[in-house]
Amino acid sequence: MKFKLTSIAAAIILSPATFAADMEDIERLTVKGKYLSVNQSNSIKSPTPIIDVPQSLSIITAEEITARGITSIGQIIDYAPGVNTSQGEGHRDAVVFRGVRSTADFYLDGNRDDVQYYRALYNVEQVEILRGPNALLFGRGGTGGILNRVSKKAKTSDKFVNYNVSANTFGAYNLQLDTNVDTGDKSALRINAMYESLDNHRDFFYGDRYGFNPTARFELSDDTIVDVSYEYIDHERFIDRGVPTANGEPVEAFEEIVFGDPDNNYQTLGADVFRANVEHTFSDNLKGNFNAFYGDYDKVYSTFYAAGYNAETEQVTLDGYVDTTQRENMILSSNLVGEFETGSIGHTVIFGGEVINTKSNQDRYNPVFDSTDGDRETFNISRPLSFRGLTGTNAEGVTVTADFSDLNDDTHVDLDVYSFYVQDEIALSDNFDLVLGARFDSFDIEVFNADPEVLETRSRKDEEVSPRAGLVYKPQKNISIYASYSESFLPRSGEQYANINGDANALDPDTFTNQEIGVKWDFNDSMSFTAAIFENEQTSLDNDPNDPESFVEVDSDVSGFELQLQGYITDKWYITANYSNLDGENASGVELRELPENTMSVWTTYEVNEVFGFGIGATYQDESKVSTSATSPVLPSYTRVDASAYYTLSDKMRLQLNVENLTDTLYFPNAHSTHQVTVGAPINARLSLIGSF
Repeated sequence: MKFKLTSIAAAIILSPATFAADMEDIERLTVKGKYLSVNQSNSIKSPTPIIDVPQSLSIITAEEITARGITSIGQIIDYAPGVNTSQGEGHRDAVVFRGVRSTADFYLDGNRDDVQYYRALYNVEQVEILRGPNALLFGRGGTGGILNRVSKKAKTSDKFVNYNVSANTFGAYNLQLDTNVDTGDKSALRINAMYESLDNHRDFFYGDRYGFNPTARFELSDDTIVDVSYEYIDHERFIDRGVPTANGEPVEAFEEIVFGDPDNNYQTLGADVFRANVEHTFSDNLKGNFNAFYGDYDKVYSTFYAAGYNAETEQVTLDGYVDTTQRENMILSSNLVGEFETGSIGHTVIFGGEVINTKSNQDRYNPVFDSTDGDRETFNISRPLSFRGLTGTNAEGVTVTADFSDLNDDTHVDLDVYSFYVQDEIALSDNFDLVLGARFDSFDIEVFNADPEVLETRSRKDEEVSPRAGLVYKPQKNISIYASYSESFLPRSGEQYANINGDANALDPDTFTNQEIGVKWDFNDSMSFTAAIFENEQTSLDNDPNDPESFVEVDSDVSGFELQLQGYITDKWYITANYSNLDGENASGVELRELPENTMSVWTTYEVNEVFGFGIGATYQDESKVSTSATSPVLPSYTRVDASAYYTLSDKMRLQLNVENLTDTLYFPNAHSTHQVTVGAPINARLSLIGSF
């Protein structure tokens, strides 16, 4: 089913917190539910009520994250429309935004957070998902959408200590602390800290995560606020890339077998992240924001995985590699938001700029098996495999040893990005708003290939303009109907700046366009129905199969719609339900990978009395292809049921139970490639004690 937006007269959008906002509230930048962010420097970067934003988006607050026992980005995605999870090779958050897979379109307080790892949620105020190309406010990438985490800030004139202690039936446990101290009339210190011991249903799984995030706020005057922050990140976890496929689907009999090396499948990440933000009010109609971000990351990723499977002989072929990444990101950004009128027409103008310098050193080593003098070896399938500590017995009964000694690549990247953008939200009348804007990006990358057999330096500079336009019609304050158009691009070096070898440095960036129309309808202050219909198109250059010396344009297309009902049916009964329909194919008419046609989810909670309440939900994902090929295996459709209950022990303490996969369904939510399919977790429960001092 394919949608052409030019033939559609109206539709509706999703956003989980779109409540009617009176115009007199426009300056209240911290009101949750009315604006996309709790801080004007994040996401849409202007004090615009959600109902007036001509774009499909979703928000989940810290309170919802805690109440639903969510501990990962993936669990948020499970209950969000238009997006689904990808495996991410078992070591990173990976989201498919409307059919576009990304491991880099993540942001922290509006700053690019592109290093590959699993992001913790202990220090976030809310998580925002914006769908469709987002280049105007975020630059290159953001081709199908972006995910922004809004961090917790210190609060003046407030003092509290909050804690969350939890453990699950796999043996994992989590400790979180959130404390705020008022250090004066105009200053405050807040410390968020966490420790998590990891475990799950798969053999050999292990890991732990530490996070420490002090923040400080200084109100230098009534007009100037300074926030500074430091975060220390230390993560280690086992890498599991799942099970092989046969006869076009995952092999269920292997659900408990790990196809890797228990000692050499791991990821470690150490990072230091510094942030500073200054907000200044120049006048009632002009506000400014300056942000500085520095992140220093050191990551190691080591893995073995199933590269081949022979169903007749019950043998598996292992391959692997070890990657290291050292990256420094320096980001300086600023924007001005001004409100003024020209005659009877109102304007909210955003003018901003951004400077980014990224230095990234990456290398990869392949294993060499002494039996094959290559990077692959075949083993009989057993639980566990006869391969541990780089030593094992192969399918022929011979003892083999591997060593990561074959250099695959070694690249040193120096990237400079200069950007500026302008957007005008034009109030043509009480009923019509027009949004017009454009962003200019200069993307200058130099890659030194340090492989001794190559030793070359390549560079490429792209200068792109990304436009955005939107029209919003409000027949009444609680209804908005919109149409929007936006563009984005992705340079040939890719989202992780891997290289521009071969012909890559001669090719133009991939380009993405999005058309979307929708309606946001708030029935009252506590219930809304929203939806969107859209079409995303991608154009890229690739080698012409009939003439290797030339290039041809390769197109792909994703269209679909999203629906949601959200709010309180009664004072005690809350529900959120959504449905997405996606259809995508490339120029050859082949269905895109990881693109389920139908996804649905519902979550509802009921407060029985003042001390007890419960919730139940379900998420459904249609079947999808593992790869974009005509012969790709398929991930079967599945429905997972989750539940929760809480009991209030006192006004400062709550006992909470969250159960995942209540019906103990065997399911396979995502995959990386043909023989690397994720096994979903069986029934498991998390018991939490949540309180404050």
